[in-house]
Amino acid sequence: MTKYEQILTDLKSNSHTWLVTGVAGFIGSNLLETLLKHNQKVIGLDNFATGHQYNLDKVQALVSADQWQGFSFINGDIRVLEDCKKACSGVDYVLHQAALGSVPRSIEDPISTNQTNTDGFLNMLVAARDAEVKGFVYAASSSTYGDHPDLPKQEDKIGNPLSPYAVTKLVNELYARVFARTYGFKTIGLRYFNIFGYRQDPNGAYAAVIPKWVSAMLHNETVYINGDGETSRDFCFIDNTVQANILSAMADHPDARDQVYNVALNDQTSLNELFNAIRKELLVRKPELEIPDPVYRDFRAGDVRHSRADISKAKELLGFEPQYKIDEGLKLSMDWYVDDLSDG
Repeated sequence: MTKYEQILTDLKSNSHTWLVTGVAGFIGSNLLETLLKHNQKVIGLDNFATGHQYNLDKVQALVSADQWQGFSFINGDIRVLEDCKKACSGVDYVLHQAALGSVPRSIEDPISTNQTNTDGFLNMLVAARDAEVKGFVYAASSSTYGDHPDLPKQEDKIGNPLSPYAVTKLVNELYARVFARTYGFKTIGLRYFNIFGYRQDPNGAYAAVIPKWVSAMLHNETVYINGDGETSRDFCFIDNTVQANILSAMADHPDARDQVYNVALNDQTSLNELFNAIRKELLVRKPELEIPDPVYRDFRAGDVRHSRADISKAKELLGFEPQYKIDEGLKLSMDWYVDDLSDG
């Protein structure tokens, strides 16, 4: 039994109270689902800026009535300190996912990105510190590596940020470090690398690439690839991300806290390879689809060329053992994508 499996087994019979910010979003709703299925009490905070009520509705349909009773929702905003304090009251563990994601969005609107990702993060740190929570885990980002050329990416080697979004995520880490040093409030940051899976939004200008492409292929729309298609990413299935969050909240290694960790696979997939893998999985399920080759266009501002994570630190200090490679994650999530996106 892995460390994660042992924790999940223990959770079934030992209920804690968790706060998940951004609970109506992609990652937040998956965290909610896992925690409720393991009989935990969960407080969710969201203002629906990027999250959706239907994500919560889908979680409700996947858990028992008794498990759903363990969930309470606060319609609030992390930019409001009082909302953060209310949400943190009586909480054991905080999984802070709320943010305005997307590099292009931050380039178009750096002020809103900063207000949510920097001011909101500081509010959450203050509220969680004052509530004396046992564990605080926050969504960091691989964008923090910026223009540093080394592969795979190691946590202690970062370059210059390439977007306002990356700046905010770097500032989060700096604040977390200061709170550990100044107040003794130690946190864990998780640098996510291109997370994908169930309930990831395909709509809007800032949609993640996998659901956006799946939706386009299902609806006979053009798939656009920025650049030559050889840009590569370390794609990580959502269940691996849930594992990293729960392991981090309950970390017992003496050196585990006041740290940041990569959450990925130590793997690389080019956009061309990704396109072909998605098309293959879709045609297995819907052979009648006619999916043309992609259309290539200019590289996107603020994007790095290649990304791959070293996850040895997370393995050593957290016991992180990713269960799903990208092809396995695509197979698991494709049925959901087809069912959910075919009519949308």
